[in-house]
Amino acid sequence: MSKRRVIGAAIGDDVHVGGVVRFLQLAEQVGYEVRALGPAVSVERLLAEVAAWDPEMVAVGYRLTPESGRAVLSHLVRLAREQGQAGRRWVLGATDPVAAEARDLGFFTAIFGGSASWQDVVDFLRGEPARAAGGIPPQRLVERIEWKHPFPLLRHHFGQPTVAATAEGIRRISAAGVLDVISLGTDQNAQEHFFRPEEMDPREHGAGGVPVRTADDLRALYAASRTGNFPLMRCYSGTRDQLAWAEMLHETIHNAWAAVPLFWYSELDGRSRRSLTESIPEVQAVFRWHAERGIPVESNESHHWSLRDAPDVVAVAAAYIAAYNARQAGVRDYVQQLMWNNPPLTSPAMDLAKMLAKLELVESLAGPDFRVWRECRTGLTSMPAGFDRAKGHLAASTFLQMTVKPHIVHVVSHSEYHHAATAEDVIEACHVAMGAIQLALQGLPDMARDEAVQERKAELVREARLLLDAIAALAPPGVDDPLTHAPTLAAAVRTGLLDAPHLMGNPAARGEVAVRFDDGACRACDRQTGRVIGEAERIAMTAARELVKGGNR
Repeated sequence: MSKRRVIGAAIGDDVHVGGVVRFLQLAEQVGYEVRALGPAVSVERLLAEVAAWDPEMVAVGYRLTPESGRAVLSHLVRLAREQGQAGRRWVLGATDPVAAEARDLGFFTAIFGGSASWQDVVDFLRGEPARAAGGIPPQRLVERIEWKHPFPLLRHHFGQPTVAATAEGIRRISAAGVLDVISLGTDQNAQEHFFRPEEMDPREHGAGGVPVRTADDLRALYAASRTGNFPLMRCYSGTRDQLAWAEMLHETIHNAWAAVPLFWYSELDGRSRRSLTESIPEVQAVFRWHAERGIPVESNESHHWSLRDAPDVVAVAAAYIAAYNARQAGVRDYVQQLMWNNPPLTSPAMDLAKMLAKLELVESLAGPDFRVWRECRTGLTSMPAGFDRAKGHLAASTFLQMTVKPHIVHVVSHSEYHHAATAEDVIEACHVAMGAIQLALQGLPDMARDEAVQERKAELVREARLLLDAIAALAPPGVDDPLTHAPTLAAAVRTGLLDAPHLMGNPAARGEVAVRFDDGACRACDRQTGRVIGEAERIAMTAARELVKGGNR
């Protein structure tokens, strides 16, 4: 008997071969040599092919009526036993009624009815126990990623206006077993003032998320997730007192990974009053704290620039700077978040090019002590009005994201354009996303090889490197590592090397860059003429403005 071989067929009069094909595709992805015989294969032919090819496993599909199914399967069982083929692993994929009939035969090693999850199938193929009899999936990020492969983890934000409602929703989501990571959304009062409750604005309670006020609130929310598929839980960093937040999240919800931007949650976006020279060193300390404890880190950085219509090259450079700071702080497992459809006028082709450029630069830092895990998400501001259209957008965006083989897909609910997602919205959105993911895993064309995509990716990488060099050149003499030097990074924002149109009037930034969408790409342009300008010219214009500014002092 040949190990790691599986043969499959839909038998009898059944022409529904899709389930068998998908099973064989999953088997191939986890290392099996596979062979498909096709639809409506007779029991006699199947057994002859099994005897000739000698596989370890035989996958049988049958999706017609349970009465005919029992007859066909009984015939298969009788002949297989007579011919000495019963010692192999026989697997059946069927409708739930046919599966019920087949279980009475006591022949099949595994039976997957229509309600079985794909994760159960993958577990079986890898020889790992499926979620049953109280089994709990891995509770650390990297182990969960490896356990879920070839499927990405699904993550979704969740937070209701009260702790009780949020806990109840978490219970329902966990019981549904569709979500791997509950990303806890807390309100702004908690994020900024948790450790300074006297500064909270009562009018803002529950604004933007769950009003967590004590560590016991967090413990209660985590406890609610201890059912179903036992999802991981994580929460964004606070926008102030970030080290205290890190310790509390670790102790209460076993924060699966940290998420904190390098430049934001500061005076730059108004989510705290900290200056960049204060906030950047605090973020670096948060990176080190997690690195010392082996906790993965995400710097949800670059998409914040794109949310404010920054040129694509700024977003790409910001992705590298954030990852570089994490590596220099000792982080070993780094989550690179890629927010697609951001800005919303970005075309799918140029979106893919931008993500590939980010990955090329960030993954150039990878090595034995720095692993990069890819996380994709649909851009929140790109969601169209109308639940049905939003579902279509979510599915299409997720399908494109699969081009870069993400380890995590951050699902954004179709409801978000209208209201914060309820538990039911989260569950439905996960099903929509998983439909797109399963289709993509059957085999995508390599859209990354498109000529226009490759040309734009190369352009962005080249221009981002120019920008990174220009930022490093701002450092005063004696600074050994300019891209981790907080005053240098703050100067990059102050001078406009890192800039976005939405930052106009911001005291910490220039807000002077102008952009236009040229063939779906967000490019810097001359404010007066609208002419697209390259990064070398934009850097030179920024330097000239600084000279004029210095001369007028």
